[in-house]
Amino acid sequence: MSDISAKVVMMLRNKTGLPMMACKEALAEAGGDADKAEELLRKKLKGKMETRSDRPAGEGRIGIAVNEGAGTGAVVEIRCETDFTAKNEKFIKAVKDIAGMALLAAGGEVGVTPDMTAILDDLRASTGENISYARGHKISGETGTTAFGQYVHHDGKTGVLIQAEGSINDETLRQICMHVTAATPRPVGVTADDIPAEIVEKERRFRVEQAIESGKPKEIAEKMVEGGMKKFYGEIALMEQPFVMDPAKTVGDLVGAKARLITFFRWQVGETA
Repeated sequence: MSDISAKVVMMLRNKTGLPMMACKEALAEAGGDADKAEELLRKKLKGKMETRSDRPAGEGRIGIAVNEGAGTGAVVEIRCETDFTAKNEKFIKAVKDIAGMALLAAGGEVGVTPDMTAILDDLRASTGENISYARGHKISGETGTTAFGQYVHHDGKTGVLIQAEGSINDETLRQICMHVTAATPRPVGVTADDIPAEIVEKERRFRVEQAIESGKPKEIAEKMVEGGMKKFYGEIALMEQPFVMDPAKTVGDLVGAKARLITFFRWQVGETA
């Protein structure tokens, strides 16, 4: 073991994030071959990682990648156990790399790939934590006409990806992403037509029941509810919401007549997909 140079040990330690002694022992077992030593560490520690797979991974980061030229954007969520790991530079880079890999997938929901798994295995080995790929999604648009806005909050726990088309600049899209991050209530559709039918029906039924309980006949109650539903749409349809940075304007005013928002994803670490 004394023949292993400190420089090689340090290189392996920097690459894996593992203790110096563990790296030195692996190098000794591998006859000084750094690649072989790294593989030995991976095999040894991956087995130990399996015993940690049931531990909750309640921290993590959202990663977003965009390829404007190809008209594609992707968002991923990677989870870990501690905030300390979520703020680690190696973890942050891994999330960014995995988001980039998601751009290579087919459009729609993105499953974990072997290349992503290799990155996650490295993180498990170096952190000793349960690191998991929670979810991913890729948007595909028309090349040359699709624009993307992206924003990841400073703590990495909330991220927004917006797809648009038409004449709209990057800064405006970024501001709308920040609005989606901060808006209360949280927008659930670009327009009223995009709000899921089950949400609309549940809200309408609730309002009708309230009106009837107040003594209104059912026919009158239903007419009253229609006016209330318009207000409801204005609260949760993105284009109708007051812009958080200037409530005198709506998000629709910001978008303007020459552009259109197609879809958006607002993901937060730990939420149910």
